[in-house]
Parts: sequence; structure tokens; C-alpha cells
Amino acid sequence: MSTDDFFKVAENQFKVALPFVIYRTPYTNTIKGIFQENDLVYNSQHLEESGFVFSPFNSENNTVLLPLEHSEILTLENPEIVSRVTTPNNKKDTFTTEAKTAHINLVSKALEAIKKDTFKKVVLSRKETVSLTETNPIVLFQRLLANYSSAFVYCWYHPKIGLWLGATPETLLNVTGNRFTTMSLAGTQSFTEQPVWKGKETEEQQLVTDFIIDSLQPHVESLSVGNTETLRAGHLLHLRTKISGILKTKLSTIVKALHPTPAVCGLPKEITKQFILNHENYKREFYTGFLGELNIKEDKKRNPNRRNVENNAYHTIKSITRLYVNLRCMQLTDTKAHLYVGGGITKDSNPEHEFQETVTKAETMKKVIF
Repeated sequence: MSTDDFFKVAENQFKVALPFVIYRTPYTNTIKGIFQENDLVYNSQHLEESGFVFSPFNSENNTVLLPLEHSEILTLENPEIVSRVTTPNNKKDTFTTEAKTAHINLVSKALEAIKKDTFKKVVLSRKETVSLTETNPIVLFQRLLANYSSAFVYCWYHPKIGLWLGATPETLLNVTGNRFTTMSLAGTQSFTEQPVWKGKETEEQQLVTDFIIDSLQPHVESLSVGNTETLRAGHLLHLRTKISGILKTKLSTIVKALHPTPAVCGLPKEITKQFILNHENYKREFYTGFLGELNIKEDKKRNPNRRNVENNAYHTIKSITRLYVNLRCMQLTDTKAHLYVGGGITKDSNPEHEFQETVTKAETMKKVIF
């Protein structure tokens, strides 16, 4: 299938108002598409189905499923993207003075709670609405592909729920068979060749790492924690620690233990989640939720050397789940884009600096809009 043909299928699916998702996993050059054959809303209760899931921040709400059994699956290898898309580089501040003041006040309120030892860390966000100069979501998706090779890039649509696009750097959970990998991701600064991480960022990263380890230990074995490293995501840098092991319980139990992580919620989880729901003054919906492939069967060859035909005869079909935290995302409505950005607040946070961090993060999406 050609690049043009693949994207025509996606555009036609959108025009006839049928659900679909097109996406590319990090550091790959393959785009996948799941095109649902009807407009029903399917939900996943226990993460036992096969398909693509889209789950909100508030885990008490339903996880939406695009089921494989009611969908057409298409794959596009080595798409022609970079030469086809030119992305404007105009920077544009679109926030209002009222929005800035509101976010600074929100951060200040959180710092007061931290001083009272109500919680150690909370992640606070805001929504910014901008006008679109390009309203075709497939074109915007291609711009994201061209700019963010290290991210999970997606365009998700359901006529009864909405239209979302994103380029997220954060893995919630990858599972192959019973082996899993996840990550703690925290701390943000603009890209530089020799980054210097300060105490606020390293403390925030350690809090996230410790939470994930503590949450996983009752449910896994052979737990392994890697070294903390710097991850580049477009024009931003983050701190990342990889964590892996073997599952000894159901996938839904692990996801429930992890989501929402301190990287998008806070510590302790339930207290900070309630603080967010009570004080952010808007609904996050699918921002800081999770999304991705659920229980997809893949043929895993034992020997990756294609010339070794004899060994290639030995292969297994394994179940693959790849879930990502929905960061660096936007929701499209008619000619508007709603951008969602936030940051972690600890005792060392500065309200003005925290607002500026959200401005920097918003550039990820604005880069493909203007």
C-alpha cells in the first residue's frame, strides 16, 4: 500500500464518521491503522480484549476500545513523510493573562498543601485553546510524524467521543508474553547538548521511580531498575529510568497499580488525584490517561538474522501490549485545538517557572498547528 492510499483510507473513515486510530510507535518507521466498521462505543472492563484502548485520566470512567474483531487493520511500511510535509516554525503565545494568573495561583495553592505535608508532589495542568490554520487531522498527524521520531504519535477519532492527536514520550507499560518494561519519566528542560539537572528535577524523578517500584513489587518478579538517563523529546529533555521484570498477575492489576503515575498525578496518588479533580477547574478527559495496543498477536522469530532460514522456522506467536501515557496532546473541535500541558509541583517549585514550563511544553503541539 502506498502512503497516499493509506492516508486516503484514514481521511475517508473520518469523512463518513467512523472510528479509527492511526499511530506509530517510537523509533520505528511503520504506521498502523485500525479502522472500526461501525460507530458503536466499545469499552474494555478488564483489559482482556484485543484492539486499541483509549483511557481517561480518571480511572473511574470507561476505557474506550477499538476492537480488532470489528475493525480493518492496515500497515504502512516506510512512509514518505518528511519530504511531503513542511511545518511552520512561527512561535506564538496564545495564553491570556487570566490563564497565567490562574495557573500561578493554582501552583501556589499546591505549595501551601505541600508545606502542610498534605502531599509530597502534585502534577497540575491547564488547557489552552487556539484557532487552527490547518483543520485536516491527517495532515496534522503527518506533521507530528515528521517532527517527533522518538515519541508515540497518534490520531484517534470516535464520532461519539472526539478527535485527539498527540506525540507522547512516556511509556506506561509494554508487555510481551509475561515480560514487561515501563519507565519513570519526570523533570523537564529545553534541549541543550550538555543538560544540567537541578535538585527539583532529580527529586521529582526519584519520587516517580520509587512509586513505580513500590507499586509493582507485589505483582512482579525479577524486577530490574536501570540507570537514570536523559531522554530527548523534540525540543524538550526529560529524565528517564527504565524498569523491567516478569508479570505474575493480570494485566489489569498492573495497570491499576500504575495509573495514574506520579508523573501525571502525584504522591500519595488518591490524595493528589482528588486535589486535581477539585482545583484544576476543567476536566482533563483523556489527557494524562493512557492509550495503545492491547493484546495484539505478533509473530516473534527466534533468530533475527533473515539469512538463517533454518532457525527462522522456529517462531512463536506472542501477545503484545504497548500502552503510553497521553502527554503532549490536543483535542480538535471544528476549527479549534485544545492543548493540554502541565508539570510536577514539589516543595522547590517556583510558580512563575512552573507556568513557563507549560508554555514550553505547549510548543510541541503548536509547532504543528501554526
